[in-house]
Amino acid sequence: MGEKRIIRIAGRRSKLAVIQSEQIKALIESKFPDVECPVLAVHTLGDHVQSKPLYSFGGKAVWTKELEDLLYKEDDTRIDLIVHSLKDMPTLLPDGFELGCITKRIDPTDALVMPIGSPYKNLSELPDGSVVGTSSVRRSAQLKRRFPNLKFESIRGNVQTRLTKLDDPETPFKCIVLASAGLIRTGLESRITERFDSDTMCYAVGQGALGIEIRKGDEEMKKILDEICDIPTTICCLAERSLLRTLEGGCSVPIGVVSNFDESKRLLTLKGIVINVEGTEWIEAEHSVTISDEREDSINCGKALAELLLEKGAQKILDSINLDKIA
Repeated sequence: MGEKRIIRIAGRRSKLAVIQSEQIKALIESKFPDVECPVLAVHTLGDHVQSKPLYSFGGKAVWTKELEDLLYKEDDTRIDLIVHSLKDMPTLLPDGFELGCITKRIDPTDALVMPIGSPYKNLSELPDGSVVGTSSVRRSAQLKRRFPNLKFESIRGNVQTRLTKLDDPETPFKCIVLASAGLIRTGLESRITERFDSDTMCYAVGQGALGIEIRKGDEEMKKILDEICDIPTTICCLAERSLLRTLEGGCSVPIGVVSNFDESKRLLTLKGIVINVEGTEWIEAEHSVTISDEREDSINCGKALAELLLEKGAQKILDSINLDKIA
């Protein structure tokens, strides 16, 4: 048997990130038996700084820079691809990098998690003034719209850290909100008390999907990644990312989406919401296109929806958002 080809994978060091990297390793190795994929787990700035909300010190780039540096190393620490939670991946990548593929999405919804033993099953049951933990402005803004009687406070850390804080008898939090996908991937789906439907909460761009970042123009790596990409997920997520990029919103800006691709009709439907931090003003719109060119039509769908939202007044909301006031 010949020597196996090595493709080096890197991701963040959290338990969830390592699980995601291992899933990509398994996908590649199942398609290419002659390939071996060692996995490197890296501490990023976002992992080091746990005391502040992300919007106060750099947004999505805090998860990516240290990993991107390894793609261009000239020594044996050089890697070939980075595994990201797509929702944490900037829509505009630095020069020299590109999104190589998007793998099959799992549940993109947001989940309500109550502490163990809680008598409550949903937010409407909570007493006035109850504290909801979330590090996402998108989540808190949408929930304030429906539940103005509740308080929302930032909670940072990986999935296990947040659950530990929630279950502490001295916790200030009556519940927390997390991505359903993170709980599912870490084997903690049983902790989900409720999944929010789109009437309550539109999810984050790319939520539930994994994005693979590579060196720009790495055709060999693209051919390998073509074998593990998921076309319906890619169509939906390219449209979502195009919407976000056109609106120039980072991970901190309250923009939510819901997308669906009907494979039999080749019909992509994308819904978007832009909401102010207080949850008192919002603009919603929806746009559908028939997909023939998967990349171009998806991207154009996102742009078209962004223009619809702007026509309806979304720019006023985006201009009014001052994250310094909530940092």
